[in-house]
Amino acid sequence: MAHEQEAGVLLYGYWRSSSAYRVRIALNLKKIVYRQEFIHLVREGGEQNSDGYRAVNPLGLVPALVHQGTTIVQSMAICEYLEEVFSGHPLLPGNPAGRARVRSIAQSIASEIQPLNNLAVMNYLREGMGLDEAATSDWYAHWIARGFSAVESWLSAPGSGLYCHGDVPTLADCFLVPQVYNAERFSIDLSPYPAIRRIAAQCRTLPAFGQAAPENQADAPG
Repeated sequence: MAHEQEAGVLLYGYWRSSSAYRVRIALNLKKIVYRQEFIHLVREGGEQNSDGYRAVNPLGLVPALVHQGTTIVQSMAICEYLEEVFSGHPLLPGNPAGRARVRSIAQSIASEIQPLNNLAVMNYLREGMGLDEAATSDWYAHWIARGFSAVESWLSAPGSGLYCHGDVPTLADCFLVPQVYNAERFSIDLSPYPAIRRIAAQCRTLPAFGQAAPENQADAPG
């Protein structure tokens, strides 16, 4: 990676975690050197449930970021920390209205879409509630459609450009692309969302996004 800032940053993550994916993009955009500790979310019941990792994050979730003795959890908090501590590519616009718009888009993805479809929820639907694959797929598609319909309207309104907000990638793009990846993985029809598809495609032309992609992580299978 063409990083510039020696930061002593450790990121706990998993190749296919969309939350860790967001943070990898942010780190890459800001050209921060980081190393990764991989937490396999499926193997042997999930390494996130081990006592060792629970000492890092008692919730047993990835990502977690460690910098200068401080451990930060939750992707939004991590990205905001990176923005406050490290110079380089700004993840937030310079004006309050722009910052609020970017945060609104990112938070809508982080709070209203992804948590309803994460691994723990999907496993509970299957194993705890006995839903079959058709029912769990319907659940997944419902919450994607609800969230993406709103995001699409925002990205189709004034304020967007090549990216979610203007013509440089921001925190909103860091959150959008991993959610698009998840939707594609579950074969969601994205044709109703042309702005989302256009912006995600534009983001994927940038090395910061490509280097952060799940398939390019050292812990990705094969």
